[in-house]
Amino acid sequence: MNKGTSLADFLKGEKSINLNNVLQAIADATAAINQKVAYAGLNDSTGTAGSTNVQGEEVQKLDLIANDIIVEHLQQTSGCAAVVSEETDGVLPINNEGEYVVAVDPLDGSSNIDIAAPIGTIFAIWKRTTTGTANDSDFMQKGNALAAAGYVLFGSSTILILSTGNGTHGFTLDASGKYQLSHPAICIKKDGKTYSVNQGNASKFDESVQSFITWCTQTDKATSRPYSLRYIGSMVGDLHRTLLKGGIFFYPANKGETKGKLRLLYECIPMAYLVTQAGGAASDGNQPILDIQPLEIHERTAVFIGSENTVNTCLKFLKSEVVA
Repeated sequence: MNKGTSLADFLKGEKSINLNNVLQAIADATAAINQKVAYAGLNDSTGTAGSTNVQGEEVQKLDLIANDIIVEHLQQTSGCAAVVSEETDGVLPINNEGEYVVAVDPLDGSSNIDIAAPIGTIFAIWKRTTTGTANDSDFMQKGNALAAAGYVLFGSSTILILSTGNGTHGFTLDASGKYQLSHPAICIKKDGKTYSVNQGNASKFDESVQSFITWCTQTDKATSRPYSLRYIGSMVGDLHRTLLKGGIFFYPANKGETKGKLRLLYECIPMAYLVTQAGGAASDGNQPILDIQPLEIHERTAVFIGSENTVNTCLKFLKSEVVA
């Protein structure tokens, strides 16, 4: 496909009409969310909503607006059986005849809303495993079983990054509200020169993670160190840079913990799928993210994701192996 190809034309090459319809519904929803984000300061959409989500986190007004927009668009397509969202307690059935289920983080990085820093939407789509009303088991699938995944970055441009299992591709939202192919066949660099982590939390990390951070900051011309620290504070923003420029993004578990903070189903699995399809790597420190068997809808995990060689170097530290 050539640059400028519309998302609709790009999806014509896919095998499943139902999947295409679900993807188009999500794309249309994010175009609508983009308008809400762009004018949040003028339409009383900034600030908190005065409630917390199922994880006990403070909900922003735009979190709820984005969630409602996505659900409404998915309800208009017959291909979606159910949706799970960061803003819902459990599975929200949509169409018993639907073929696919969607897990979504409607607005990742919501702490950035009030300062107009990059935020985004992340989604994962599986073919359902049951019939009738969709339930938790339809979502308890490994990332390797994904039908599609993607994210949308709301930044200086609004960009949809998408994979249906045939590489990772980027589409830019044009002035008419349609996505056009702008980044065909993205390939992440094997080695990166940046690392992305909330270094202010370093004292909470295991010593092995602290050692890797120290390694990143040391001077060594052979490995192009020291690496540059880049941290936006939204997974979409940090992963987008990492995907296009190379490097590593990581959000470890704190000392004495195993699960980390980021959500498996609608943050880490779709991001791991996109990065892996682009030639990168993603791990929880012990196994590939895409190999993890989900056990809960809102399950959390540690994540180390980005350029293959950089991630593998990090994993050597985590496994206490000597790194030259």
